[in-house]
Amino acid sequence: MSPSESCFIRQFSHFAPLSERDKHLLRTLEANPDNVVAGTTLWETGDRAGHFGVLSQGWAFSCRYMEDGTRQILDIHIPGDVIGLGEYAFHHRLNTVIMLTDGEVCYFPHRNLQEVFDESSTLTSLFFTIAGHHQALLTERLINMARRNAQQKLAHFLYETLQRMERIGLCTENRIQLPLSQQLLADLLGISTVHVSRTFAAFREQGLVFRKRQWVEIPDVHALACVAEFDGKYLDGGMSPPSEAPRQSSTV
Repeated sequence: MSPSESCFIRQFSHFAPLSERDKHLLRTLEANPDNVVAGTTLWETGDRAGHFGVLSQGWAFSCRYMEDGTRQILDIHIPGDVIGLGEYAFHHRLNTVIMLTDGEVCYFPHRNLQEVFDESSTLTSLFFTIAGHHQALLTERLINMARRNAQQKLAHFLYETLQRMERIGLCTENRIQLPLSQQLLADLLGISTVHVSRTFAAFREQGLVFRKRQWVEIPDVHALACVAEFDGKYLDGGMSPPSEAPRQSSTV
């Protein structure tokens, strides 16, 4: 995989080989990037849903605001993600999306996706593959929030993020960017900011995780995975190769 390729193309290439035609079609979806700054709201819950956003650069998060003013962080978007793919079948936005960092977002209307489907059966399958993997990630996040303790929750999220960043070539020697405040992590994991702070302190004392500003270093990845009781099957796999047609049974 060429290091000059965009994170968007790297994301797709992780699941299946891409032809030059496939790459060209993906590049057309990144043709008109908008520069956005941290804190920008890309869209809000209830807005009209008619386009997707390729996050070419930067980080963002999806959330839902409650009536009492609190919020639940639902998803963290990293470079190469297609934001809004799960809303393809809906007329209105289900979640609010906000930029965590400065970045670039390439918007394209839903109809452009149909044009890609008409041109490439490989990309058609890959969009369904990526949507399925995203659903699996959200399912695992629900289990993480509901059934694991604070150390397991944070360890699981950090290890998962490390794996996702490696997939797009943005991880160097087990060191990744993590531009999430303690409050954002608390809202994502369903724990208090005090628990987030204490857990990072415990990980530092154990030599598992070292955090400095917006960067995290994980010296012993295997040990962190053990703390998280991490089962990575939901991150594995790719597009299944086409199966051969079953042979017709013959009668004598």
